[in-house]
Amino acid sequence: MLANPKLFPFEEAVQIRRKCKNRDIVLTNGCFDLLHAGHVFSLQQAARFGELWVALNGDASIHRLKGPQRPVIGERERAYMLAALECVRGIFIFDGPRLARELEIFRPDIYVKSSDYTRETLDLEEYSALKKIDARIEFVPRLPNFSTSQIIKKIQQLNA
Repeated sequence: MLANPKLFPFEEAVQIRRKCKNRDIVLTNGCFDLLHAGHVFSLQQAARFGELWVALNGDASIHRLKGPQRPVIGERERAYMLAALECVRGIFIFDGPRLARELEIFRPDIYVKSSDYTRETLDLEEYSALKKIDARIEFVPRLPNFSTSQIIKKIQQLNA
């Protein structure tokens, strides 16, 4: 098993977050299956707002969202790679289809998504949870032409 000092059970992440009073706690989320430059760029941009935490979609969540062939890389290994990034302070894994419950409990000061989202396209439950906890929502630029799906297609073409 890969040792990961930045990966916490959700309840422990909440306790750590509650102790952080003197700095902004930033939360972003995603699958991060096949970590690539676009992911790293977005995470670095998000970390500019404060101490960055990542809510990582668990394997079961990705399977439901992306289909039976995903994830390509398991949740523990994805968390390990994210933890290697200096800009990431902590990680917790969630298995639901959406993050509304975790947002209400974790209570980030700032929630960050990449610019392929807008306030109008955010999940309504997540948006409502963010409003309820009075979290600021920020959108960071994304690098064009980087996506996990594109990488998978390219690998499949190489093997065809």
